[in-house]
Amino acid sequence: MIHRITHNFTFNPKDDILSGLTVALALVPEAVAFSFIAKIDPLVGLYGAFMMGLITALFGGRPGMISGATGAMAVVMVNMIKEGNEVGLTLDTPIENLGLQWLFITLLIVGVIQGSAGVFRLGKFVRLIPHPVMMGFVNGLAIVIFIAQLGMFKKTVGDEKMWLQGSELYIMLALVALTMGIMYFLPKLTKKIPAALAGIVIVAAITIAGGLDVSTVGSFIRDGGGSGLKGSLPQFQWQIFDMIKTVEGHWGLIFSTAFLLAAVGLIESLMTLNLVDEITETRGSGNWECVAQGGANILNGLFGGMGGCAMIGQSIINVNSGGRGRLSGVVAAVALLCFVLFGASLIEQIPIAALVGVMFMVVIGTFAWSSFRILHKIPKSDAIVLIAVSAITVWKDLAVAVLAGVVISAIVFAWKNATMIRARKRIKEDGTKVYEIWGPLFFGSVQNFSSKFDVNGDPEKVEIDFIESRVSDHSGIEAIDNLAHKYMSQGKELRLTHLSPECKTLLLKADPKFEKIIETSIDDPRYYVVSDLMDKEV
Repeated sequence: MIHRITHNFTFNPKDDILSGLTVALALVPEAVAFSFIAKIDPLVGLYGAFMMGLITALFGGRPGMISGATGAMAVVMVNMIKEGNEVGLTLDTPIENLGLQWLFITLLIVGVIQGSAGVFRLGKFVRLIPHPVMMGFVNGLAIVIFIAQLGMFKKTVGDEKMWLQGSELYIMLALVALTMGIMYFLPKLTKKIPAALAGIVIVAAITIAGGLDVSTVGSFIRDGGGSGLKGSLPQFQWQIFDMIKTVEGHWGLIFSTAFLLAAVGLIESLMTLNLVDEITETRGSGNWECVAQGGANILNGLFGGMGGCAMIGQSIINVNSGGRGRLSGVVAAVALLCFVLFGASLIEQIPIAALVGVMFMVVIGTFAWSSFRILHKIPKSDAIVLIAVSAITVWKDLAVAVLAGVVISAIVFAWKNATMIRARKRIKEDGTKVYEIWGPLFFGSVQNFSSKFDVNGDPEKVEIDFIESRVSDHSGIEAIDNLAHKYMSQGKELRLTHLSPECKTLLLKADPKFEKIIETSIDDPRYYVVSDLMDKEV
């Protein structure tokens, strides 16, 4: 049974705290890696993950869901940051890292857009995403997470990245396998300790005690050009208001990047919310999540964070580790900040292999393996959507994949329904020809609908019965209007029966003469024209 859940701070404090610590450890290399993608300092990514995680945990629409700096948004912002840096160097008084200041300005706009989406209740539209799109999304994202981990099997030699070889590779594989083994078998013995946290701690202890020369969080940061985790509290970025004047002539780039970041962030966050809803059999609030995501990105712009959105990998780690309340997200965010402030030297010793093992288990848990079993059982159109969304997620990005999947599904749905319109014909004793319409009448089926009638060859009296037809939009109304005028122009007597009250109202607005041909003495179906319903909601 599914029930709505938005306000629970904690269900089980112990589970929330331990799962939050696990997530915080997994967040570190992710935030650092995405910072490198965006060409910014790793601390900016870590601050972004902290602020995103804290605000969305406290005020978001989905307890237990984790937000932070993400690769999907990093890829979008990198071009703007690069152009901003180039502009900064051409100014009369050169400004280093101007692209980063532009990012903070952009995040303010992103926050307003996302918050507005929540205020205007647009988050509910995530429920319209078809199930094949959802399955394609999780499969594609699992593949993306897997591919991202393969980069951890490389090391920097000079200016190049080289695959690990020999003993280095074997040790890395062994540690990854050990972490995955712990995560698989420990829950069979006890569920009191999150398996992911146990795997990270045990593997870290083995590498430190054994003095193994392996890649660690610290070496990963230094290989990417960073100086380490150690930092201070995020500072208010007063300078961004002075930097606004440097954007003159580049507002097009800022706004286009902001809209794209907002769209990518909301789609990934709402899709993650939908997935966690299914896992936990509860329902979060998409609108609240939009508002929280917007507020968190505004805070990132003001305090110098990278910004971000929901993270499916960390969210699944959290939920599977027992983190179901808001406390788990709060602990993850606060622990991440504590790592930066006080525990940098310790966290930098965690082997990358342990974190890769955790993410590999996330991949296994995320991928919808059932899709292989049902692929030949579901309609071909659904199978095509599932495969297409998975492929586009890997090839392009999540936002493009989901939009493509929804568009394909909508086209298929419209095509199928366009061919369903039927017209049964019979003659009454008084010579009246009756067309009994069956099926939906909407923009896709109006052509087939109009082809059912023989205006020139019909008798003097014609009746069109809509009791088994649903008029779904204004295109359907227009088709009825055009057909009625054809019969009336030939002086034939036409009656329209079983029209809904909304259809009658719209037809009478189009032409008051319809009052003479609409039958009102019999019961009419109780359904609504879609556009009319939307007007009522607005």
